[in-house]
Amino acid sequence: MKRILITDTTLSTQSTAAMSFREKLEIAKLLDGMKVDCIDFGAIKNSKTDPLLISTIAPLLSHSTLCISVGLNAEEVTLAASALGSVKGGRIAVCAPVSTVGMEYTCHKKPAAMLEAIESQIRLCRDCVETVEFCAMDATRSEPEFLTSAFAAAVNAGATHITLCDHAGRMLPDEAADFVTKVLSQLPAREKLTVSVSFPNTIDLSVACAVASLRAGADGVKTAVGSSDCSNVYPLSEILRERGEACGLCCALNTTELRRSIRKIETIASPTVVAAGAATTGVSIESEAISLDKNDDCVSVARAVRKLGYDLNPEDEAHVYEAFVRVASKKTVNARELEAIIASTALQVPPTYQLVNYLTNSGNVISSSAHITLKKNGQMLEGITIGDGPIDAAFMAIEQIVGHHYDLDDFQIQSVTQGHEAMGNALVRLRNGGKIYSGNGISTDIIGASIRAYLNALNKIVYEEATE
Repeated sequence: MKRILITDTTLSTQSTAAMSFREKLEIAKLLDGMKVDCIDFGAIKNSKTDPLLISTIAPLLSHSTLCISVGLNAEEVTLAASALGSVKGGRIAVCAPVSTVGMEYTCHKKPAAMLEAIESQIRLCRDCVETVEFCAMDATRSEPEFLTSAFAAAVNAGATHITLCDHAGRMLPDEAADFVTKVLSQLPAREKLTVSVSFPNTIDLSVACAVASLRAGADGVKTAVGSSDCSNVYPLSEILRERGEACGLCCALNTTELRRSIRKIETIASPTVVAAGAATTGVSIESEAISLDKNDDCVSVARAVRKLGYDLNPEDEAHVYEAFVRVASKKTVNARELEAIIASTALQVPPTYQLVNYLTNSGNVISSSAHITLKKNGQMLEGITIGDGPIDAAFMAIEQIVGHHYDLDDFQIQSVTQGHEAMGNALVRLRNGGKIYSGNGISTDIIGASIRAYLNALNKIVYEEATE
């Protein structure tokens, strides 16, 4: 059977933009544990923090290759090569549009100039790393003659990998197979190249198109966990597991680790935690399987955490237990609630601001007010404000303490469980410097959950500013 290559793009998707250093590191470790062949980090956006993250991730990978994307700017290649340093097997992917519209309106280049730029950039990359990928953006809408010329230029410059990217996402599986067949028949030095495909899930056919392309001769596919930008890795793995032999296809994915790892990645990446995980992967959590109360100690809670598939360090276990004690003092905690606690307390940045206590007052005859006490570097800080409702007042009190106003991009309240003692999950998204920072918090008290969510997002902003 033909072994196909799986490139995961989860770390390069927009959903990870507001994640902390530690969250991205954890996702990379999980993807490597799943045995994806290549982890696509995407383009370097922060010249200070991203290279540090890349140099931290690379030594931890035992199976996956790390890939950094660049455009047609030579400075991007220099930065990518510097970030990869002496990483063994590191890859640089040159991404360039090959459709007429993409070339003229995105890069402002005519076909001849684009061919020169592609060849020059790939040569520059090849001087830095052994494996260079050429991502033909919007390849399915390119002129066939130009696409052939672009691949010839890439191969001539030393490209070892080719990726055919479909940006429109409206192909049917048989159309995708025909497209791949035609490209492969005209591809120079085909026997020396690894050819992958990438389909967005615009009309829910990305996985079907990927499988059809692989059967037509493609060597690999770009995937992601819970993203519409690429084929979803879980259903693809299920197809290969159930029908791979009939198709003559197999992959290196560790199916034993796959479900657990995907669920953990979705928990890190998605503020809706369990709902997103269940909907995307079909993995359900049996709430009855775990039942903890205020009499359970830290050892019992840690055991339950491991039962859910999480491998936390001692510091995160302590944070989880601290949050568990707060919730368990009021009710029994099941698996779904424990997962929500893990999502809101583990895999977070160091808390610059910690909640000590809060007091809110509201009613139909008085203005809502909030009195918040936070701790920073051992110092107690207090804020007292009046607002439009207790949550608004609480947020304003926090802003008073930190001395800065942040735009509230989104605020959501969701119920994690049912009943009069239901746990609430609050999502807060703060905008700072053009970036979105998300935070979530859980509590049986929705005001408390909202305050913790705000602080969670705030601490990410403070942490990133301190590392820049």
